[in-house]
Amino acid sequence: MNKFVKTVAAIALMAGSVTSANAQDTMALVLSTLNNPFFVSLKEGAESKAAELGYNLIVLDSQNDPAKELANIEDALSRNVQILLINPTDSDAVKSGIKAANRKGVPVVTVDRGANGGEVASHIASDNVLGGKMAGEVLAGAIGGSGKVVELEGVPGTSAARDRGLGFNEAIATMAGIEVVAVQPADFDRTKGLNVMENILQAQPDISAVFAHNDEMALGAIKAIQASGRDIIVVGFDGTDDGVSAVNDGSMLATIAQQPVVIGAMGVATAAKILAGETVSDYTAVELLAITR
Repeated sequence: MNKFVKTVAAIALMAGSVTSANAQDTMALVLSTLNNPFFVSLKEGAESKAAELGYNLIVLDSQNDPAKELANIEDALSRNVQILLINPTDSDAVKSGIKAANRKGVPVVTVDRGANGGEVASHIASDNVLGGKMAGEVLAGAIGGSGKVVELEGVPGTSAARDRGLGFNEAIATMAGIEVVAVQPADFDRTKGLNVMENILQAQPDISAVFAHNDEMALGAIKAIQASGRDIIVVGFDGTDDGVSAVNDGSMLATIAQQPVVIGAMGVATAAKILAGETVSDYTAVELLAITR
């Protein structure tokens, strides 16, 4: 009988431990991809802040697939998380997931990329339009306001790609001597940046500069340019470790540096305030910095 009581007590203790652990899983972060240093840094910033504040953060990788993203959101909601942080794969496609969270009464915070629908409590990101303008100004200055340029776009449909492109084109539109000879997506991916740039180099014999919507694509483009033996300046975006190293070694002119660790940390801090019933801003901009040679 004593053995039975001890066994029941042990089972009850284990169940209590599981319930307690699940109770701590009050936040979930659904990332567009972890196959990108920028989002790895964002994750690390979020995890560090969650640990500091006493939350056990669930992190889910959508692998740049909107269908996987929706499945991740549904998974997080099935775990009864109290708040959801989302870095969308696509600003339109993410609406379904956000609306699913809305129906369950789970607040949503978007980080780095915005959403084009659903109810979002707060958005934490860099001002990508401003960053695009900064990139355009640096690039235009380097080529003296005259020359043929290429724009490598990020994942179509993402707010980051749209806004960086908008800011960049607004900046160079004031320069009558600059002509954009190619605009192609390379999906924020280094290998695609290499492949797309190789094709552009074959089609365009005269290029002065390239603006890539992130450092990964910029680094791929640089590899293609180096293989071609041509002298073309490249401006990236994000300020990743590899991007900054490329600026320092002279292979890249500049990168517009975001602060992914800060974005992740601010996302979690904002989520914690929402859970505490505090009022938060609809949008919080994280400072950008132009890192140049």
